[in-house]
Amino acid sequence: MLPTSAPPNAANTPRQKAPQGAVDSHIHMLAAASEFPLWENRVENPAEGLDMDGFIARYRAQMDTLGIARTVVVHSILYGGDNAVTLEAIRRLGPDTTRGVALLPDGAPEAKLDALAAAGVKALRLNYIHGGILTWQGAKALAPALAARDMHLQILASANRHIPEIADDIRRLPCPVVVDHMGWPDLARGTDDPGFQTLCRLLSEGHAYAKLSAPYRVCAPPFTEATPFAAALAQANPERCLWGSDWPFIMLADAAMPDAGTLLDRFHDAVSGNADRQRILVDNPVALYGF
Repeated sequence: MLPTSAPPNAANTPRQKAPQGAVDSHIHMLAAASEFPLWENRVENPAEGLDMDGFIARYRAQMDTLGIARTVVVHSILYGGDNAVTLEAIRRLGPDTTRGVALLPDGAPEAKLDALAAAGVKALRLNYIHGGILTWQGAKALAPALAARDMHLQILASANRHIPEIADDIRRLPCPVVVDHMGWPDLARGTDDPGFQTLCRLLSEGHAYAKLSAPYRVCAPPFTEATPFAAALAQANPERCLWGSDWPFIMLADAAMPDAGTLLDRFHDAVSGNADRQRILVDNPVALYGF
């Protein structure tokens, strides 16, 4: 099994840094293979030659370069349902400035949610793209318990393949739903694609959030082909958008290793108004994640 590519030592300086108090709403944290147990069904191993302290040092360098003050660590499927690596990342990065998104299976007991909430976890993640351990039926069943703990659901789903069939469920859920990576759009379909427009409507209605993240997963550098999709989501409802770097860029498949400074530049291309940039980079995530 091949290791993931090591993240860059540092990011290029963006044209404009993020505003004071900005939140990177989507990173993963890895460690040396010997530090935390890996999931037997994973498709990659962590990059060799870095322990958790090494990963954290590289991420802190990126934070400084981009002007990021706070972070949301999304648990990686490389570790399955054992959230220890993410909880330790919250502790080391600092619980005042770090929140988490965990993985749990269908039917997880509420005591697990209590423990995760106490450790700074604000959501559970469901992954339609790469598979995982939580189903949509299981997520819906857990939604009332999440709402009771001021937690939410985060889903990695394809706008054209998945969002239309679950849109009405999303509207009925008692907890917020965050859709990762702009709904992983099929760029060839354009922003008028019915599935992508369904995602835009969910934002405009206030029923979902979208992360304006990971354009590098759907197009080649300098990632400008994805800019109209990020712009459309921000125009649908800037109060329901977030931004994340998706560092350290794991499970690349055929995608090119991105530069985080370039990713922030693409966000600024998509969202030109300073008021909306402030909402998306600071105000929205501060409210949603309880900073």
